[in-house]
Amino acid sequence: MAPRVLTIANQKGGVGKTTTAINLSTALAAIGERVLLIDLDPQGNASTGLGIDAASRSLSTYDVLLGDVGLRDAALESDVPRLSIVPATMDLLGAEITLASQANRTQRLRDAINAMTAHGAPYTYILIDCPPSLNLLTINAMAAADGILVPLQCEFFALEGLSQLLKTVDQVRSSINARLEIYGIVLTMFDPRNNLASQVIKDVRHFMGAKVFETVIPRNVRVSEAPSYGKPVLLYDLKCSGSQAYLKLASEMIMRERHVLAAE
Repeated sequence: MAPRVLTIANQKGGVGKTTTAINLSTALAAIGERVLLIDLDPQGNASTGLGIDAASRSLSTYDVLLGDVGLRDAALESDVPRLSIVPATMDLLGAEITLASQANRTQRLRDAINAMTAHGAPYTYILIDCPPSLNLLTINAMAAADGILVPLQCEFFALEGLSQLLKTVDQVRSSINARLEIYGIVLTMFDPRNNLASQVIKDVRHFMGAKVFETVIPRNVRVSEAPSYGKPVLLYDLKCSGSQAYLKLASEMIMRERHVLAAE
């Protein structure tokens, strides 16, 4: 079967997007999936969070988008078994200018994924971490994806940011990728001491229904500390609440997939 390609995106920054990309990838690999994480953010935080230092990034997503190398050649193994990453560099800042005059500039990543999987899929999941803005990089990610996984912080302006993202998804679906859908909403940075956070969860579940995962990612200091050690939180502290939440989220994703397959 072809891998499930999910873009982790939210036009609003600071919602736990890259944190979710790192730790959900790790959790999926931990329960037996073969995962490729594609870092499309010029800041390269997903790469750093998996312990890939700058000196190791001789090939990156920039080279893939330009067509100089394939995804297999650019992928690096992480310290997590069954998890590889195509790292990002600051070169991505110039990708929009470099690709502006090139054919299929919005579909370069999709072409690269199709080329990699044409003779068999080495991965069961491909996750793409995007910058917190709507630019050519994000459009490439959406063009390549089966669905959008949306991290949503439990705060007052959450629904406002979500409505903007839904409009973007509709535009991409109508013009570039007809199969694109909202795969799911992941509620992040939940603090049970904050009454407003509970109200946000209630509102989002009312607005998005079954698209919202049951698993909620708590605000957890161990999750915040882990990237400074170049580790996903599951390697940094497996027993903390953040690690357990991402494992639960990965399991919930797999169960959703099985229900869909069973229904078909």
